[in-house]
Amino acid sequence: MAVATIVNTKNDKVGEIDLNDSLFGVEVKPYVLHSIVRMQRAKRRAGTACTKTRAEVRGSSAKPYRQKGTGQARAGNRRSPVWRGGGVVFGPKPRSYAFKLPKKVMRLGLRMALSTRMAEEKLCILDDFKMDSIKTKDFVGIMNTLDFDNALIVIPSHDETLERSSRNVPGYKVLISSGLNVYDILLHKNVILLQSTIDQLEERLLS
Repeated sequence: MAVATIVNTKNDKVGEIDLNDSLFGVEVKPYVLHSIVRMQRAKRRAGTACTKTRAEVRGSSAKPYRQKGTGQARAGNRRSPVWRGGGVVFGPKPRSYAFKLPKKVMRLGLRMALSTRMAEEKLCILDDFKMDSIKTKDFVGIMNTLDFDNALIVIPSHDETLERSSRNVPGYKVLISSGLNVYDILLHKNVILLQSTIDQLEERLLS
């Protein structure tokens, strides 16, 4: 088991913790992380692009001019795709881009993402993160003390004071442990875990 240092919000060492190698020491396979990130980003796509076919555009169905004798190509109606203002051939229609991956792959990807940050020494364990009031300045001060300019902060449950203090600061995101995902871990340079989230993650990812 790897041993990690536990610090407080003043960046003082307050203890040590043994981290399970099955969670923080997994062999990283980039193609697994790539597949999961693709899946997450695909689910976020709006899929609202829409064009009209020749049956949907406005226009007369009458033949614009006679079939022969004009010297022009024959035309059936003004809604034809070859005419300006006509329908679109094989254009996009509203659709969902979402696809699913097995739950085992999703759990494996999370363990790999956490192992990546652990191997890079970009994983920090905090004993607690209590704030007396909603104040962005205090949050920024704590981050400066910890020497993090970009970080994902994982907490055990919703904390309105912390969440509202951090939401206007670019480069930081606060997530509850049940919402932890591969994309957010890889998007941020550092991961800050509260000590109380370790057991929750083990229960979620190793059970």
